[in-house]
Amino acid sequence: MMFELDQSTVYIILAGVFGMFMAWGIGANDVANAMGTSVGSKAITIKQAVFIAAIFEFAGAFLAGGHVTKTIRKGIIDSDVVAATPDLLIYGMLAALLAAGIWLLVASRRGWPVSTTHSIVGAIVGFAIAAYGLDAVNWDKVGFIVASWVVSPVLAGVLSFALFSSVQKLILNTEDPMANAKRYVPIYIFFTGFMLALVTLFKGLKHIGLELSTGESYLAAFVIGIIVMFIGKFFINRIEVNPDDDRDFHFTNVEKVFAVLMIVTACAMAFAHGSNDVANAVGPMAAVISAASEGSVAQKAALPVWVLLLGGVGIVAGLAMLGHKVIATVGKNITELTPSRGFACELSAATTVVIASGTGLPISTTHTLVGAVLGVGLARGIAALNLGVVGNIFMSWVITLPAGAFLAVMFFYTFKGMFGA
Repeated sequence: MMFELDQSTVYIILAGVFGMFMAWGIGANDVANAMGTSVGSKAITIKQAVFIAAIFEFAGAFLAGGHVTKTIRKGIIDSDVVAATPDLLIYGMLAALLAAGIWLLVASRRGWPVSTTHSIVGAIVGFAIAAYGLDAVNWDKVGFIVASWVVSPVLAGVLSFALFSSVQKLILNTEDPMANAKRYVPIYIFFTGFMLALVTLFKGLKHIGLELSTGESYLAAFVIGIIVMFIGKFFINRIEVNPDDDRDFHFTNVEKVFAVLMIVTACAMAFAHGSNDVANAVGPMAAVISAASEGSVAQKAALPVWVLLLGGVGIVAGLAMLGHKVIATVGKNITELTPSRGFACELSAATTVVIASGTGLPISTTHTLVGAVLGVGLARGIAALNLGVVGNIFMSWVITLPAGAFLAVMFFYTFKGMFGA
């Protein structure tokens, strides 16, 4: 079925507007997660976070965000069912983008760190049920995604607990914390560079045609880790130690060493995040553009450059305009963070993403990072956690899928009524 030119143009314009709105929501919510620990630990200011994200999130989304994308995220809908009705797919994907964007706006305003992947997945499930019935949904895939609610935070929490315990044992609880910080932090920097390079190589660069084998990826990550370690060592050696700074907080000078590390992790996490999660906005956009311009449903769709550009701009705008709310939740309200604690969160979150990429475990960057923050809090004792905030976060995770689905059903019927025959 082919659409009239004017109607297909309307669909493409709406896809651009709703896709940018969804990307804005990703910026306001998900990017704030990636930056929350760095800002909360006072390693960087909120303005510096926006600046870093503007460069690295945009670079990740635009350079490595993919010139070809799967049109239906995560294989949630049976593609054979969709193929016969491109018009229903268009209404559904427009509804999914708008629904996920609105849910992310609501969550971001309330400071809830939710999963953008789950938002769009819930929305797509909702429209699929409305358009094609329950049988069109691949429920095994949905169950796998729901499993990530437990897998992601628990794995990251265990890792961050172990990592921060090692920081306490090797550095903070020793007789000369500063000397030990200068000795051990370069090793932590190596692992950070290594893991974040692996995240980027596994999840980011496959889109730009750089197909490295697993062995080559590990080797490249090892070399990058060594380089980052020497750069970090150079800056650590330039830190001026002022004994007076330690009067109010015993580890002020030690934390200066970890602050160097946090800037590295903030840049790398932003790039990896931009390259990975921009697909949540541009995938449905590509599906609409492909179906509207060609009149058929493709498994994969080529991405025009302007779509990636919209995604990158939307992400940065969202962080700049509303990101501070979720940054406050992740960086300050769950538990008090310092650069050493924030580093443990970032490295364990990145490690969890690498493990998930290698093993096919379902993962959510948001849940991973929140789990890591909880792990660091627990390493200091249960009293270090704000359990009321933690409860609200878990509740928002459970609501995300049904909220996205409900909104998408409403918008699907609205668009079908407006544009349908």
